[in-house]
Amino acid sequence: MNVVLPMKPAPEQPPAADAVLIEPKNADAATAALAAAPRPPVAAAAPARPDLLAPLGAFLNAVMPALLGLALLLTLWAAVAQMNPQLPGPLKTWEAAVEVFADPFYRNGPNDQGIGWNVLSSLQRVGIGFGLAALVGIPAGFILGRFRFANAMLQPVIALLRPVSPLAWLPIGLLVFKKADPAATWTIFICSIWPMILNTAQGVQRVPQDYLNVARVLNLSEFKIVTRILFPAVLPYMLTGIRLSIGTAWLVIVAAEMLTGGVGIGFWVWDEWNNLKVESIVIAIFVIGVVGLLLENALLLLARRFQYDAK
Repeated sequence: MNVVLPMKPAPEQPPAADAVLIEPKNADAATAALAAAPRPPVAAAAPARPDLLAPLGAFLNAVMPALLGLALLLTLWAAVAQMNPQLPGPLKTWEAAVEVFADPFYRNGPNDQGIGWNVLSSLQRVGIGFGLAALVGIPAGFILGRFRFANAMLQPVIALLRPVSPLAWLPIGLLVFKKADPAATWTIFICSIWPMILNTAQGVQRVPQDYLNVARVLNLSEFKIVTRILFPAVLPYMLTGIRLSIGTAWLVIVAAEMLTGGVGIGFWVWDEWNNLKVESIVIAIFVIGVVGLLLENALLLLARRFQYDAK
């Protein structure tokens, strides 16, 4: 027989010494009392001061590497000039530059003109040759990239002629045109056309095939395909070819003018060498570099302006 014993109730735990018992009816009064109690003051955050040195730091970070590079160049130049007295140093070249640029557009005859006229004459030849190369090279690039038969037909010809030195074409120009200026322009044309053709053709070949399939479905004409689909997609490649071509053209014109004579920065360099004015040759080197840098940066700005992919 099972006997069930009655369980004793658990003893009540006494409240802790630090515990505060709040009856439900007094809870609202306690909450109101806590809310009304004074709180310690909170210190206000100090207003942020504008960092006046931030723009100066950004400017120094952008300019200091270039200044250090120029300082290194001038130091090496001065050291080499000390070892070779025939080479003018930076100070002597600066004095000659002040004299040269005091009147850069003087004219004392057809073969005695200031450096300004010589630079403008060289730029004119480059502009004509480069413009003709763009008129021929960019459409040719579209044709090579668009039609496989034309690409297969002309690719061996381009591969054969492109490695030829631009100055090797100068005698051909003199033979055909019988004058120095057209021969120099022909040399610029032939050296500028290859980067435009190849980069434009590569851009056309990289256009997604889906775009062309949509054009076939919409029954677009070849003109609309070129202007609405190919041209926006190929423009970055085209501008890269133009930038490479202008650099090559400015590089070649100096050597071409040394051989053909006349008015131009290349002829000016050679004439100053015949007069043993080495300071003027160094000045011409810096002028050629600055003009080439300005041309390239102008085309880079143009390329960024027409970046369709970033829009």
